[in-house]
Amino acid sequence: MPKLGSVQIQTLREALEEQLRWRIAQLAELKVTVAGISAEEPTWQDAMSSIAAADQAIAQTEESLDRLAAGTYGTCHDCEADIAFERLKVRPLARFCMDCQRRRERW
Repeated sequence: MPKLGSVQIQTLREALEEQLRWRIAQLAELKVTVAGISAEEPTWQDAMSSIAAADQAIAQTEESLDRLAAGTYGTCHDCEADIAFERLKVRPLARFCMDCQRRRERW
């Protein structure tokens, strides 16, 4: 179980909830934009890629909020070590501790 204090958990929850609201608004805006673009236009594919990225970010944020509710947020998915609060403040969607993240980036 991560060793995050209640204030830290609340700070991270607020950051995740804000990110979720922003991504949902972004997705709605992108869908309006795409509705006005013909599939033959060069910008259509870029807009569709942006929609896919926003969908993925929403799913990752919701997963992080679910893990926070379950008490598993802040635990590395590889080694099960605690992820430092400082890392989570910068990257609230982080699923790996710094050691495991570095290992993954070398692959």
